[in-house]
Amino acid sequence: VYVDMVSFSKVEIKDLSIAIVVITLLFAYLFSAGGSVGGLIILIPLSFITVGISFILHELAHKFTAQKYGFFAEFRKWNMGLVIAVISSLFGFVFLAPGAVYITSYMREITDKENGIISLAGPVVNIILAGIFYVISVAINPIAQTSIWLMYLALICSIGFNVNSFLAFFNLLPIPPFDGSKVFKWNKIIWIIAIGVSVILMLNRFI
Repeated sequence: VYVDMVSFSKVEIKDLSIAIVVITLLFAYLFSAGGSVGGLIILIPLSFITVGISFILHELAHKFTAQKYGFFAEFRKWNMGLVIAVISSLFGFVFLAPGAVYITSYMREITDKENGIISLAGPVVNIILAGIFYVISVAINPIAQTSIWLMYLALICSIGFNVNSFLAFFNLLPIPPFDGSKVFKWNKIIWIIAIGVSVILMLNRFI
């Protein structure tokens, strides 16, 4: 059965939109440390680029990889997870579990290899994003102090690198239901390489 790799249902678009808006606003609030409304507004684009986009690309990597194998895959928000995220933000952190990509097939069962590759796709996207943020940061660092916009971009790259490094590492933990548990079950060597890269990124975090 062929599944269009770029298909989105109205329900999925709605759920993705709600999750992204909630995540963006919560992290903007967290970054502002309870500051002014003006400061919060300035941090909303930063939060969207560093966390919102990182989240959606992670989930879409799962979705598109699953659809490539012919499975039905759609993102669904988790209402309780969104409520927990809002409550936790009041205590200075965000428990990020707004939803997930659900994969089903009426024709056959997913194999360990397929499940492992689909699960690996999300963290790999975060690793790539961390690398992009790092390269941009290194490139603009010598001249960052010459412009307020370059300083803002440098801050975006710093947070984007740290966020994506953490997301890659956290999701690769070999604990169900994290992505890492499925990658580990499929191919332990590939899991070691992937989590090793994420650990290197984590150890090279910069502020």
